[in-house]
Amino acid sequence: MHCHTRKGRTLPFPKVLLQSPALPDPPSTMRLAIYPGSFDPITNGHLDVIQRAAGLFDRLIVAVARDNAKNSLFSVADRVSLVKEATAGIANLEVMPFEGLLVNFARDNGACALVRGLRAVSDFEFEFQLALMNRKLEPNLETLFLMPREEFTYISSRLVKEIGRLGGNIEPFAPANVVTALKERYAQA
Repeated sequence: MHCHTRKGRTLPFPKVLLQSPALPDPPSTMRLAIYPGSFDPITNGHLDVIQRAAGLFDRLIVAVARDNAKNSLFSVADRVSLVKEATAGIANLEVMPFEGLLVNFARDNGACALVRGLRAVSDFEFEFQLALMNRKLEPNLETLFLMPREEFTYISSRLVKEIGRLGGNIEPFAPANVVTALKERYAQA
C-alpha cells in the first residue's frame, strides 16, 4: 500500500499503520457500557447522558461509586435508589453500586466501554487522564465521552446541593425525586 505526497511522489505506508492490533473476541454479542459516577445526587445533566448512552448500547449499567473519596450527602443505597427511580423508564438500564477499581468492575460485568460525561473543557483534562489510565489497566476497554445538551452543561451535583441547601429552586436542574429528597434532607438539618 502506498500514499501520495503533495509533490506527487509515492511513499509506502509504514508497516505500523498497515497492521491493526488483534482484537479480542467479544465476550458476547451484546454491547454493554458502564456509566460510573458518585451521582450525589443525580442531575438532569446525568439523565441526559444516560439517555444518550442507553441509545448507543444494548445494555447500560449506571455504576454508583461506593467509595468516591467525597463527603457524600446521600448514602450509596440512597443514591442507587434515587438513580433507579429517576431512570425507571429506560428498559436496557441497570443501576448497581460498585467499589474498587472501575476497570475490574467493568471486566467482571463484561463491559466493552465506559461512558463519561463532559460538561466543559475544564472536565476534559481530568477525564482524559482517567481514560488513559483505564486503557493502560485494561486495553480492551474503550472510553466514550458524551456531552449533555447545552442547557445542562453548567449543572453539577455540587451546585444543585448548594442551591438546595440555601433554599433555592432546584427543579430545573434535577429530577423530581431528587428535588424531594434534597428538600427533606435539608429540612432535617
